[in-house]
Amino acid sequence: MAGARVISIIGRKNAGKTTLTVALAAEFARRGRRVMTLKHGSHAPTLDTEGTDSWRHFTEGRAERTVLSGEGGLVLFDRAPDAYDPLALVERFLADADIVLVEGYKRAALPKIEVWRKGIPPGPIYDPAEPEAQRWVALVTDDRSLRSEEVRVLQFSDTMWIQLLATLAWERALEVGA
Repeated sequence: MAGARVISIIGRKNAGKTTLTVALAAEFARRGRRVMTLKHGSHAPTLDTEGTDSWRHFTEGRAERTVLSGEGGLVLFDRAPDAYDPLALVERFLADADIVLVEGYKRAALPKIEVWRKGIPPGPIYDPAEPEAQRWVALVTDDRSLRSEEVRVLQFSDTMWIQLLATLAWERALEVGA
């Protein structure tokens, strides 16, 4: 069995990381791929509302894991010691995916797609002089003047840009757990 492919979607605050992650996930699902996502947050995740039974299980009861199950899905809260290691999280919770789209984790050793909007200073995170530059798969932007010899630049206005990006992501994603 092949392992899950993993790729990170990064960018500055309000650049459109979630919008791009959702669009890529939908494209992979359209292609019949089993898609899973991992989102890095800058704050602790919350479980329900203070005082509810599920909140009490995890918070007051100090349960190692709490699964909140209901109509339409479930949510797992886990006191994971490796919360910043996206590869460990993929291997532990998402290993049966065809592809995992990781939003954030810009310092992780993962292939990266950066989304950048020209109205968001100071510019793209991508720097061709940095040793990590080879991890960039593509830079997706609304800046029609942005060009690069080192990394693929896709414009939101390009025809079929999301299909091309999905193909690039599939080809360059890191395969784990194979």
